[in-house]
Amino acid sequence: MRRALLTALLLALAASPLRADDAALDLPLGDPARREKTIAPPLDVVLDTRTGAAISPAEVAARLGKARLVFLGESHTNAEFHRVQLQVIRELVRAGRKVLVGLEMYPATEQAALDLWNAGALSEAEFVEKSDWYRSWGYHWDYYRDIFLFCRGAKVALHAVNVPRELVSDVRKKGFDGLTAEQKALLPPRVDTENADHLRLLKAFFGDEGGMHSASMPEAMWQGMFRAQCTWDAAMAWNAAQALKKANDPNAVMVVLIGSGHVAYGLGAERQAKHWFDGGIASVIPIPVLDEQDRTVKVRASYADFLWGVPQETDPVFPVLGLSTRDPKDGSAGWPVINVEKDSVAEAAGFRVGDVLLAMDGTPLGKKGLFNRLMAEKRWSDTAEYEVKRGEEKLTLVAKFVRKSKEAPKAQGPAK
Repeated sequence: MRRALLTALLLALAASPLRADDAALDLPLGDPARREKTIAPPLDVVLDTRTGAAISPAEVAARLGKARLVFLGESHTNAEFHRVQLQVIRELVRAGRKVLVGLEMYPATEQAALDLWNAGALSEAEFVEKSDWYRSWGYHWDYYRDIFLFCRGAKVALHAVNVPRELVSDVRKKGFDGLTAEQKALLPPRVDTENADHLRLLKAFFGDEGGMHSASMPEAMWQGMFRAQCTWDAAMAWNAAQALKKANDPNAVMVVLIGSGHVAYGLGAERQAKHWFDGGIASVIPIPVLDEQDRTVKVRASYADFLWGVPQETDPVFPVLGLSTRDPKDGSAGWPVINVEKDSVAEAAGFRVGDVLLAMDGTPLGKKGLFNRLMAEKRWSDTAEYEVKRGEEKLTLVAKFVRKSKEAPKAQGPAK
């Protein structure tokens, strides 16, 4: 069971929605000139961490003037992060740069649908269907909609830069020697898996900065997870750089929309890119200014080149169930539940690890991506019925998509 859960966590890490209270924000990693300095980004202010200057979005574009690769971090279900991404792209276009956008959402093997979108050959609905958005990515389309529409209108070409998840999973389990020739052809000439700081960051993402899991988890498992993460970083950086090269324009800049965990401290995609890309590289990451206890968030100045203060992260705009499933590649019916998040809608509905998810609101969940598409139709306050197999028994679980309100502050007694 531990192995299944860790696999789910690794996939979540690739998505990398770092929380403001995550210990990973405050580690002495990255640029030696900045890693000992801690800063608190103000709301709606952009900080240039190299100088400490507070700058406007237009000034961000100016300071990216020498950058050819820009890694723009995100938390996938935080609308504020996507607002920042759109602002950066828009300001670079206004500055006269030829802008390309790389997308973590799609493996490079799925570029054909993006080419049709770039050419204006598909309507919005046709693109979501033809590109199989809810299978490839799964997060609600509306989080990214404004970015896609702006890019098409501004003639900003979108490029798929990811690799198939199966490839990364095979790297974790088998190593590079276990890959097929076809899989190896999708990887860059070098994947660097020798960096102690990056491994420390990976463990911090899992809440293991103090080494709690290191004693119970075999080192081979940590190394497999780390090898997979490095592969993901390197492949996305490589595909982005290759698309930039094909643009054949010295003024072009490739902006990669990618989970913040791939960007933090320059240890992920940026570190990998430097082995074979000699152009300028920069990073931008939005940071929620308050944590869940309404405390000011402090972050190392080495975390990114530009930190953009955004409102405190609360519940996502669109409801989530709060469980992870495993793809039943053996052809069996249903999706085995391998993780149920604490205090989630799924937990309240009675889901358990080991359940097999069969149907949602009467629709069998045989096709990959169908569950995500059905979830995209839900809004907070809605309900959904799930048919579940538990052992030999079939159950109906009812999920109520309601958010947990914050506890009201306790009343203060009279002053003494």
